[in-house]
Amino acid sequence: MSESTTAATADVSAPEPTTPEQEHQFHHYRGNEIPWYVRMIWVGFWIFAVYYVITNLFPILQVELISPP
Repeated sequence: MSESTTAATADVSAPEPTTPEQEHQFHHYRGNEIPWYVRMIWVGFWIFAVYYVITNLFPILQVELISPP
């Protein structure tokens, strides 16, 4: 075998880093902050959803359960 083949084989069999300090190269995590107006849209949606269910679904369910069609 030539020296270049032996050197390439040696690099492949080298152990990978095992400690967190050694493998920190690609571990840059960033969170994404949700803007306040998006939170308000969701809060408004859920308030509307609860209101809609209480005003429309519950009365219809009472009628349907008492006297089904």
